[in-house]
Amino acid sequence: MKFGVLGPVLVDGVEVAAPRQRALLAMLVLDAGRIVGHDQLIGGVYDEPPAGAANALQSQISRLRRAVPGLVVEHHPAGYRLVAEPSDVDHLRCVELLEAGQAAQALALWRGPALADVDAPFVPEARHRLTEVFLRCAMSGGTSEQLRGLVAEQPLREDVRAALMRSLHRDGRQSEALEVFAQGRALLADELGVDPSPVLTAAHLEVLRAQAPHRGVPAQLTSFVGRDEDLRRVSKWLRDNRLVTLIGPGGTGKTRLAVEVAHREPGEVAFVDLSATADVARALLDGLGIREAGLLSAGPLSVEDRLRAALAAREVVLVVDNCEHVVDDAARVLGDILAACPDVRVLATSREPLGITGEILSPVTALDDEAATRLFLDRAQAVRPGFHADPGLIAEVCRRLDGIALAIELAAARVRSLPLAEITARLDDRFRLLSKGSRTAAPRHRTLHAVVEWSWELLTDAERDLAARFTVFCGGAGLDAVTAVCESDVDTLTSLVDKSLVEVVGDRYRMLDTIRAFCATHAPDLAAAHARWFLHRAQHAEPHLRAHDQIEWIARLAADHDNLVAAVTWATRHDVRLALELVAALATYYWFRGLRTEAAQQADAVLHACGETPPPGHEQEYALCLLSAWPVATGDQSARIRQADALMDGLAAPPRYPIMTMMWGMALGAPEGDSQVWQRRNRLLGDDPWSAALALVGDGLVARMAGDSEKGADLLARGAEAFTRIGDRWGAALAFNQLGEIALARGDAAGALAHVERGRGLLDELGATEDTAEAVIGRAQAALLAGDLDGARTDFALALTLARRAGALVVQAGAHLGLAGLARVTGDYAIARAECDRAWDRCPGGWYGPDQMRCHIAVERGRVAKAEGDPVLARRYFEEALRRAEGQRDRVTGTAVRAELAALAVT
Repeated sequence: MKFGVLGPVLVDGVEVAAPRQRALLAMLVLDAGRIVGHDQLIGGVYDEPPAGAANALQSQISRLRRAVPGLVVEHHPAGYRLVAEPSDVDHLRCVELLEAGQAAQALALWRGPALADVDAPFVPEARHRLTEVFLRCAMSGGTSEQLRGLVAEQPLREDVRAALMRSLHRDGRQSEALEVFAQGRALLADELGVDPSPVLTAAHLEVLRAQAPHRGVPAQLTSFVGRDEDLRRVSKWLRDNRLVTLIGPGGTGKTRLAVEVAHREPGEVAFVDLSATADVARALLDGLGIREAGLLSAGPLSVEDRLRAALAAREVVLVVDNCEHVVDDAARVLGDILAACPDVRVLATSREPLGITGEILSPVTALDDEAATRLFLDRAQAVRPGFHADPGLIAEVCRRLDGIALAIELAAARVRSLPLAEITARLDDRFRLLSKGSRTAAPRHRTLHAVVEWSWELLTDAERDLAARFTVFCGGAGLDAVTAVCESDVDTLTSLVDKSLVEVVGDRYRMLDTIRAFCATHAPDLAAAHARWFLHRAQHAEPHLRAHDQIEWIARLAADHDNLVAAVTWATRHDVRLALELVAALATYYWFRGLRTEAAQQADAVLHACGETPPPGHEQEYALCLLSAWPVATGDQSARIRQADALMDGLAAPPRYPIMTMMWGMALGAPEGDSQVWQRRNRLLGDDPWSAALALVGDGLVARMAGDSEKGADLLARGAEAFTRIGDRWGAALAFNQLGEIALARGDAAGALAHVERGRGLLDELGATEDTAEAVIGRAQAALLAGDLDGARTDFALALTLARRAGALVVQAGAHLGLAGLARVTGDYAIARAECDRAWDRCPGGWYGPDQMRCHIAVERGRVAKAEGDPVLARRYFEEALRRAEGQRDRVTGTAVRAELAALAVT
């Protein structure tokens, strides 16, 4: 029987006519499954208990049983107990859904005010308790309009007002949310004379912070001096044009001017420094905060395709710094972006124009005497507080430095240890090249080369040696790398920091590009030592990537990503064995960080350098390269997989890197029946906890694909627990994602949501934006299954927005496919067909993920055709889906499609 108190009191949808029996039933329902004492029942039902109240209560219970046939009310010495399952009692089910995060479903159980048709002494207190539950439901799952009504009823309830603000913010109505806060603050001051509570203040801060767009602009430690007019001019040009390039020789202050312009932009801004890279598109992708999939690959898309997909619907300013050494590639990539993404604007810095149609050039020239003097004085006082000197003498120093900002700053830094007169005398000796150098030399060498050379001459021999050796690093390095690769001591490094040749950012050291270029001309060849040190770092990090300190070690390797790429690139050209070892050691890092395409490209290059056979003793590394390169491999991909399979089969013990077994299994796909493949895989699984967890999840996936969802769920749950125990967020998230899909297939919306949300939390720790979009799709599917159409529509739209921002085409396809299913359920077949088409268009060619998505799209198209009454077209789509499912050995989908075909056969 179903019992309801969230509105009029009902039993199986029927009211109890007698008021006193209705009240008695309500009290029993409120404590369903528990004994309610005689005195409590008597006091709750009667305003003034009659004589012989116990007998009167017993009589009312008897009448209640007769009025509601089948009602089970047990008598106990202490009182009475209603026998009912919690899931059959609406207020208990409401709390259960609320605790499971299903607030919208919990709210749907309310039919009006609690105990709406009961008038008895117990009602006020009980109604108050239930009303608090209702408010919790509304605050978590109510619409903005529902919450606005509650605020009107209880204007001083700050938690309700905070919930309304968050709801309006989720709807994109930030200004309304801020107005709700302002009204509440004024009301609290007028009525109670108090300020908003922390609850309301926190909601206000959330809205304010969310209003602030992505700001990828680096903070500056010094004041901006001397280019106020340039700042106004460039800011105006950037508002009116889509590409503005700051041009001029190195050291004039192009980067600093660009940063200041960017800080004044009101919208989304991303800053990308190209000085340490030769891959413009990849640097742009990283600068925008876009990562590749962790759970569902987008296939072998080019980085340029991902960029265009991510920027197609974004209004953003890209600040692209130091384009000069990759000017051709920068022009090509940025030109494509500007042509394909109408709301993107670019502010670039370069020593030469990019040469793109529509480019506005803004020369950044030397500072005039007044600005240069102010800059010198500002920087000198920063290193020597209280510094003062003759303004005329400072102006003379600046003029002799040609007004170059970097030269002025380096000279000003010397006042810490040298009198200004001594600096001036040294300029006489050291800067004759500024005016007498070759007119055919690069501008940087006609100006800054002399300045840096002067700084170089002020160094000790040990400092010069370290400065030259330091140039082996790309994008800086940590203290341990500097001291080991450069074979230097900490004191010498800190001395270079003091003399402004090296700067410290957090716990890392880096050189300005101009200084690095000069020092590199004096550097010994340390590339091999550099590559081997970072190989050891990667090998040391790899076990930590599969343990509780996973996040910390991913961050450490990510900080050295440019160095790792440089090491692989050098080794690919000069030491192929070392290159193989590097790719193998980095496989786990690349996989967990979501950089599969980059890893595949590196591995493919190493394979070409190796040739068709592995070097002796490096068979494992070669096999792992084959498995890593598979997504981008040209020619016969199956041949590479067979070659990797043969190498794996030749291993006598588990591979050095456990990730290799997982990648091997993914490449081979689900085995057919009880094949020897699985026996071979088990033979190569290590006895470490991570491999054991992987085996559970792998077996669970195979069982699920084979159609045994019970066994699959059990194995996946054990795998999730095992991965959680050892600290691997990625493995646990994979298991929870699959458990959510199993729950959806069973019709368990609440269970699916619980699994999806747990996995999503783990992915958030990894910074997996694209995977978060997948989790939102899972949440939307759970809402759709539960009948919450509005919630499903909202989440599918949110997932689509997140996937677009990440440039994740397959995830976009999944969101469109979800919208197609929603449209079919509501009878909007034209929209369903259009969403299926959009999903199909976003599936790139390639490997497993996209082809699985095509299979599901074919299923949905068949269901739409069937719903529209076209069995011929439906059969064609279902047969296509069946072919794809069989090709992937996906028995779950295959079984579902066969059921659809069987249903068509009998209609």
